[in-house]
Amino acid sequence: QVQLVESGGGSVQAGGSLRLSCAASRSTSCMAWFRQVPGSEREGVAGMDTYGETIYADSVTGRFTISQDNAKNTLYLQMNSLKPEDSAMYYCASKGLSCSGTGSLLWSGFFPLWGQGTQVTVSS
Repeated sequence: QVQLVESGGGSVQAGGSLRLSCAASRSTSCMAWFRQVPGSEREGVAGMDTYGETIYADSVTGRFTISQDNAKNTLYLQMNSLKPEDSAMYYCASKGLSCSGTGSLLWSGFFPLWGQGTQVTVSS
């Protein structure tokens, strides 16, 4: 079973940038980033299937970019033009298997494997 460890969160002013990393204990694909604020459901932010196809939530399209370095078994989320409403705990998720297509990648129920999260706080 793959282990996932997120890093890169922190505090930043509105308009700033952060890059989140998710280190996997072994090679894996079919992954996504989610975020959650207290009292709300976990929200899909960005996903990537085994073949590199990506999907983004409307709220982050054009500002966030998901990428993966297979040599390092690491998933990234580059976040630019951050807004206060982007503040949340960000989680990395993996299917643990290959997958094709992006239709389910923003649905938390699709993923059995999760990291512990990294906090992002954006101040105005």
